[in-house]
Amino acid sequence: MININQLNKEFESRVRLGIMSVLMVNDWVDFTEMKNLLEITDGNLASHSTALEKSKYIEIKKEFVGKKPKTSYRVTQNGRDAFASHLGALEKLLGR
Repeated sequence: MININQLNKEFESRVRLGIMSVLMVNDWVDFTEMKNLLEITDGNLASHSTALEKSKYIEIKKEFVGKKPKTSYRVTQNGRDAFASHLGALEKLLGR
């Protein structure tokens, strides 16, 4: 019997799945690169990344490069573990 409760509710959104997928294979990814990779709006990225940060799944770094603000993201170990567990539950659900 497969239990869908093993799926992590934080990753239900396609945007959050995208953010986590990008961060699982990259170290730091900046705001513009992430936005372009996922083809989403500034507000969409900001709201979903904030939610993932609150869950301690990603880290957000804000700094200035010259006089320009720069926001970057990376996955935390907690996020890496939670996402891997979520993917494992999806694979079980798919019978793989």
